[in-house]
Amino acid sequence: MAERVRVARWMPPGHVRTPAYLRGRVGEVERRLGTFPNPEQAAYGLPAEPRELVRVRFRAADIWGAEAERPDDLIEAEIYGHWLEPVAHQD
Repeated sequence: MAERVRVARWMPPGHVRTPAYLRGRVGEVERRLGTFPNPEQAAYGLPAEPRELVRVRFRAADIWGAEAERPDDLIEAEIYGHWLEPVAHQD
């Protein structure tokens, strides 16, 4: 069973790499891509802490609900791990 994660709902000012339309949404980890310097810190010339980058897959219906033109289409986004929290599986 795939690992489910929720994207944090934060709305911080400034440079962030997490799309606003994905915040608060639940997806499945497609794969873990490794550790990279945090671009949210690097953008301001700060020391960029290493952060895990994760490719997360979302169903269009889980993003846009009934407005999704093709509900089963998939959206994949690369999101840094500090934006993700685990979600318990529902049976």
